[in-house]
Amino acid sequence: MISEKLQKAINTQITAEMWSANLYLSMSFFFSKEGYDGFAHWMKVQYEEEMEHACKLANYLVEREGTPLVDKIDVVPQGWGSPLEVFEATLSHEKKVSKMINELVAIAEDEKDYSTTDFLSWFIAEQVEEEATALNIVKRLKLAGDCGTYNVNNELGARK
Repeated sequence: MISEKLQKAINTQITAEMWSANLYLSMSFFFSKEGYDGFAHWMKVQYEEEMEHACKLANYLVEREGTPLVDKIDVVPQGWGSPLEVFEATLSHEKKVSKMINELVAIAEDEKDYSTTDFLSWFIAEQVEEEATALNIVKRLKLAGDCGTYNVNNELGARK
């Protein structure tokens, strides 16, 4: 059985993951409208990953006799600037999520719920990868400049 405090924290993270999913879907729609099909595809895959995170957390709560909740999802930003600005916003957001996950792990440790701490190890690894990927794309877009953005767009369109 999972503690109420930890259950509440995981439910908060579920909502955050769903908000993140909507953020990336908004970015995907923006890129589609602007003609950046590769970036749009990359963001759509990111949307799906965030929803997968929310579901994985919810399933874990069920396994621990907790109650997963779908809470109100706030509106995400609409409209974006250049591809570089969008990916800089992505990097900033991923850094924020990393902090949230660290706080969630700290709560699990405070509750001495080592099963949850162990469970969250996948989440930490996934988050490190997501943050590093966003940073890499920002670096590539800066190196590519306006002319090379088209090539980065095409490369990101190959994401599976």
